[in-house]
Amino acid sequence: MSTTRRSRRNASAMKMVGALLALYREAAGYTQKTLGERFVVGEQQIASIEQGRRPLKPDLAEQLDEFLQTKGALTTALSWMPEVDLVPMWAEEYLDREREAITISWYESLLVPGLLQTEAYARAIFGSRVPVYDEDEIEQLVAKRIERREVLHRKVPPTTSFVIWEAALRDRLGGDEVYFEQVRHLREYADLPGLALQILPLGRTSHAGLNGPFILLETPEYQRLAYSETQRGSQLIADPDGVGILTQKYAMLRTQALNTEDTRDLLDRLLGEQ
Repeated sequence: MSTTRRSRRNASAMKMVGALLALYREAAGYTQKTLGERFVVGEQQIASIEQGRRPLKPDLAEQLDEFLQTKGALTTALSWMPEVDLVPMWAEEYLDREREAITISWYESLLVPGLLQTEAYARAIFGSRVPVYDEDEIEQLVAKRIERREVLHRKVPPTTSFVIWEAALRDRLGGDEVYFEQVRHLREYADLPGLALQILPLGRTSHAGLNGPFILLETPEYQRLAYSETQRGSQLIADPDGVGILTQKYAMLRTQALNTEDTRDLLDRLLGEQ
């Protein structure tokens, strides 16, 4: 099945699940606002789910089934959702939260963070995927990634912090031209107001990011979330204990990384190697 057909099927299924949620919510006597407040997700998220613009997370579906006494209807409906290979459900949920976030803190050890990637660098990443994507899929993914950068240029942008392990800046994905364009791009973004860019240098005897990359964000409702990706998939974390542990790790990483001034100096030195 083509990517376009899969996407259309997924959109239709999301609308069906959303309509089902609206039906059960109204039958139970709740508004979008009161139900959102009950589950600390906010009126906007409930509205987005019911309109089919945002996927219903499996854990929230289970909680809603129990609270609205649906006898498992929402969870069952989710189990019949078509698979979407390009952007998994958890990733879609994260992307929705990223677009509206008021703070974003991102530790990356393997690649330049997605919000800071150039088009050519993103294309080199997706072109390296195993098994391979076809050309149309690569272009769709690149377009989605570049579109995400708009969050940094909103009228009121989020407060953002990035810590990048230096190893991610030593690889030359896509070749020298792509590499130096990406470093120049990082150097430009390092001067954006409200954005803190720090490099975690090579040669440390220990650091707090050994378990891999992760992202922390805060929603307009002041909910704190974390997101991580592995070889086996992605995970959106809302549990306060899990988010708290990663918040501690990020705070430690910021103390172990170069400060923003020294980071700009290192980027200048890398550009001087051309």
